[in-house]
Amino acid sequence: MGHRLSKIYTRTGDGGETGLGDGARVPKDDARVEAYGTVDELNSAVAMVLAEGPPAAVAACLREVQHELFDLGGELCLPGHAAISAEQVARLERELDGFNADLPPLREFVLPGGGRAAAACHLARTVCRRAERRLVALRRSRPVRDEALAYLNRLSDLLFVLARVLARAGGAGETLWRKGGARREP
Repeated sequence: MGHRLSKIYTRTGDGGETGLGDGARVPKDDARVEAYGTVDELNSAVAMVLAEGPPAAVAACLREVQHELFDLGGELCLPGHAAISAEQVARLERELDGFNADLPPLREFVLPGGGRAAAACHLARTVCRRAERRLVALRRSRPVRDEALAYLNRLSDLLFVLARVLARAGGAGETLWRKGGARREP
């Protein structure tokens, strides 16, 4: 494969527009750009979880997610392109079920925290939810594939479960919400 980016700056975006994958020029605050930009931000948030050195199984899962998020960004950047499949959504479900199997059932809401890796994972979860909202907003005016929305919905659930796994693995435990006060759970 040759060099994809031989020149990093082009000056073509200096006027507030950017190019889509099909060559169309749109404002940088276009709903499509907001959607794939937030997916890109999510990918960076996942990288922050990985930078904390999570357990190998979590790291392997999240590295795969990063590649899929890059594919999703490409799908959103190129109108009419399909990159996320129902099988990828099903893979997230299998990962979620596997990681969740060893966790105790929840009786209360979990507050973000539980150590650096878990907190980073909670942050990635909230960015994922925002990316999902951006796709819903885009879908009001342009086609967005069901698989893309399902992928982000499942991913936010997976990130929640991984945050719980990381809180326990790191020894910090989870903080469960309780109206009017806090309590620590091991």
